[in-house]
Amino acid sequence: MKILMPKNELEIFMEKEFPQLSKSFKILNLDLGSISIEMNIRNEHLRPGNTISGPTMFLLADISFYLVTLSLIGPKSLTVTTNCSINFLRKPKNHNLTSKARILKIGKTLSVGDVLIYSIDETKPVAHASLTYSIPKN
Repeated sequence: MKILMPKNELEIFMEKEFPQLSKSFKILNLDLGSISIEMNIRNEHLRPGNTISGPTMFLLADISFYLVTLSLIGPKSLTVTTNCSINFLRKPKNHNLTSKARILKIGKTLSVGDVLIYSIDETKPVAHASLTYSIPKN
């Protein structure tokens, strides 16, 4: 297995396919089967208590796993989430978030893996997600 979409191609893909979201995310690192992303947190991502909302953390997990999957299968935009389970571990700070996504197994029809989410500059994760993606035939 090899990287079919390097970092610059993933960034171009996001700008083209998801222009409403692309400016909120920055790919920090891409390796074979893993990716790190930073999400720019704005006021609309906050919930009462001045903390980051669960749907915002889900969005980061979903985008992270989508991009790491595409890095190995190419620009198949109809690759979709079929399952996600997320555990919120601790209250995130009102700062940008980072993610570390990894593929545990990838086949012809499914990609399975997980994502750890961190408040920037923190060592303990604020959330952990397990994801499965369905890969289209063509």
